[in-house]
Amino acid sequence: MNRSTDISRLKEIAGLIEETYADGVGINPVEGDNLPRRAEVIDVTEKLFELIFPGFDRHAGTPNTVALLAEIRSALAGQICRAIRHESTGEECSGSCKSGKCEQAVFALLEALPGLRNIAKEDVAAAYAGDPAATNYDEIILSYPGIKAITIQRLAHILYTEKIPLIPRMMTEHAHMLTGIDIHPGAVLGRGIFIDHGTGVVIGETAVLGNNVRIYQGVTLGAGNFPKDACGMLIKGLKRHPTIGNNVTIYSGASVLGDITIGDNSVIGGNVWLTESMPAGTKITARPPENMFKFAKDRKL
Repeated sequence: MNRSTDISRLKEIAGLIEETYADGVGINPVEGDNLPRRAEVIDVTEKLFELIFPGFDRHAGTPNTVALLAEIRSALAGQICRAIRHESTGEECSGSCKSGKCEQAVFALLEALPGLRNIAKEDVAAAYAGDPAATNYDEIILSYPGIKAITIQRLAHILYTEKIPLIPRMMTEHAHMLTGIDIHPGAVLGRGIFIDHGTGVVIGETAVLGNNVRIYQGVTLGAGNFPKDACGMLIKGLKRHPTIGNNVTIYSGASVLGDITIGDNSVIGGNVWLTESMPAGTKITARPPENMFKFAKDRKL
């Protein structure tokens, strides 16, 4: 092995890589000074989760609340300022930070924690009431992915409503990677939400869920179509996801798509493909494959 030859080859490869950094495509913030740090955002997210559910996951017992809040305030303010700088020119950022946008967003989240904790109690109670396999609340908090995903989304939603860039999505994507449940931080969730099993659940940015909604695995609350402008670019910011009423159950594999409304006390069966609004009290199921019954009878299954 010739070390000088290896170094020469590495320099050549490095030069080719660095050429791609200068192409202006938009994925090349080499210095990274203005980007929020993924590890720090995740750490803040987990500390916030600890305040909602003290004694679970990170540390035993009730945390030192003031100290933990101080840690979160400092770290989150720094990451929010990074995110704002990334979205702004230097002059705009300076004005935003001096006007207290970072602190305003941080305290909006911290001051929402008591209310979010009360809502979390209702989410856990809904999971316990809705799952006959649940033995106690501790089991639900420790092991049910829906609780993790919903709680983190509720936290991220506060920052989303404060118009903080990047960080809310980083928080919910952290939950997505952990749980397999993808809830956009823009979605509005009611109280007592229960996502059972959860794998493959997708809830879009402009979805609105009422109280006591129950969702099973593989459900999509998605967009029906994507309007484009005169240049063929997607128009962003439109209401394009469903509004789900109170006390609605959506069974596994169902796709509810578009800016439609599902009325209170409705039941959407498994594997239903739904693109039209439904009045309150609707029960809709997918037609079972008729030939399957004939096949089973012929084979004496």
